This record gives sequence, C-alpha cells and structure tokens, in this order.
Amino acid sequence: MSELTHIDSGGEIRMVDVSSKPIRQRTAKAQGEIRMARETLKLIRGDEIAKGNVLATARIAGIQAAKSTGDLIPMCHPLPISHCEVNFELSKSGDRIVITAAAKVTAQTGVEMEALMAVNLAALTIYDMCKAVDKKMRITNIKLISKTKT
Repeated sequence: MSELTHIDSGGEIRMVDVSSKPIRQRTAKAQGEIRMARETLKLIRGDEIAKGNVLATARIAGIQAAKSTGDLIPMCHPLPISHCEVNFELSKSGDRIVITAAAKVTAQTGVEMEALMAVNLAALTIYDMCKAVDKKMRITNIKLISKTKT
C-alpha cells in the first residue's frame, strides 16, 4: 500500500500540493445502485412520484454535486470540471436503478471524487424523492469504475 498523501511527516492532515504536476486531461467514471421495491420502480418509470420527475431531478443533483465536490470534501482540490454526465439504468428485474457518472477535467489532479460524489448525490436524491413510498431502499455498490489521464 502506498504512503498516505494527505498526512505530513508529523502525522498532521494536509492538502496535497499538486502545483508541480502537469496539467492533463483526466476522466473518471463511477457507479452505484439504489435497490427498492418493484412497485417503487414502477412509480418512477411512470413518473408517478408525488415530488416530481425523480430521474431528471437526480441527474441535476448529481451534476451539481460533482461541481461542488471541492467545497464538500475537506482535502479535495476544487476543480473546474469541463463535463459531467449522470445516467440511469432501470433494471430488468425491476428492483434497482444503476447510476453511472462520468466527469472530465483538464487539471493537475484527478476527477474521481467528482464522479463518486455525483453517483452518491443522485442516489440520495432518488432516496429522498421516494422515501414516502419505500422505507426499505438501500444505496449500495458505489465504486470507481475507471480513471484516465492523457
């Protein structure tokens, strides 16, 4: 396992200095899912949730979260992301939504936290909008799928 970059030689928390790193195009993709009752997914598919269009709202929330990541995670660098997309796959089994987020930036550090944040907040938004009809939803399997730099 490599050295923890957010801890200095005295054991104190620090922000990593990326000023000497080259500016490169960086991408990241993350994924997660929210499991729910089949009836809940039917309501989402039919746009019948009382709070409004669940997936449109979750998409906006996820993109906004990616843009705000540096403000929310203490040692995360604020990044001027150039692109973020959030997509949903409604399972054929009818009991979950798979959320995928991709983010892109041209910077000195990676954009994986932004992709992960987008997935998390999209899932939390779905949860919030559907909690009145489904108290047993579970957000699970959130992970980084890929990251690149060119």
